[in-house]
Amino acid sequence: MTAMLEVKDLEVSYGKIKAVKKISFSVDEGEVVTLIGTNGAGKTTTLRTISGLLKPSGGEITFQGKRIDAMPAHEIVMLGLAHSPEGRRIFPRLSVEENLLLGAFARKDRGIADDLKAAYELFPILGERSKQPAGTFSGGEQQMLAMGRAMMSRPKLLMLDEPSMGLSPLMMKKIMSTVRTLQSQGTTILLVEQNAQAALSLANHGYVLEVGKIVLKGTGKELLTSDEVRKAYLGED
Repeated sequence: MTAMLEVKDLEVSYGKIKAVKKISFSVDEGEVVTLIGTNGAGKTTTLRTISGLLKPSGGEITFQGKRIDAMPAHEIVMLGLAHSPEGRRIFPRLSVEENLLLGAFARKDRGIADDLKAAYELFPILGERSKQPAGTFSGGEQQMLAMGRAMMSRPKLLMLDEPSMGLSPLMMKKIMSTVRTLQSQGTTILLVEQNAQAALSLANHGYVLEVGKIVLKGTGKELLTSDEVRKAYLGED
């Protein structure tokens, strides 16, 4: 079976500094795949490169059999690959509904109203406060909005960058539960997450990055029970 997303020997540089060093991984349709690692490991850079916000200095990125590493970001979105970025990046002065509709900017079909309704069903707080300025939302509510906005492009693959960052344990649990719900509804997910326990518990497969290189890979269950992962990322001896 051909992978939905295939990253092969990817290199990304900031000037003379190599942030990502020949990494390779794949994401099959219907999977949750996670990238874990400490700050500076290259996780966010990898997602930004896949979505076209950064250009690679080497390697290939293929989405559903099509090379995308030289494509502009808006064309990548139109292929069915959405990116919910680190830090949420919502538009604080726009209403919740306006933020959501921006996620559908590239669409020409008539299903936008139905997807807006689906976003409100997934996150009821967004529907209850749809006319409220997004900047008045809490961090957790803004994360829901960022995920809902990404889903408005009707993605085949959704990339989530640090969705639990800065959230309370209760809100983090809600967000991770939503990731599982999205998977059950048919969305393939590539998850970058500092909470290794939560990420690996959800993931079909995981990759551990250190200073721009993949140093471990396996199923979520395998990595959860790996001595190296438990010591370095789960705080266990």
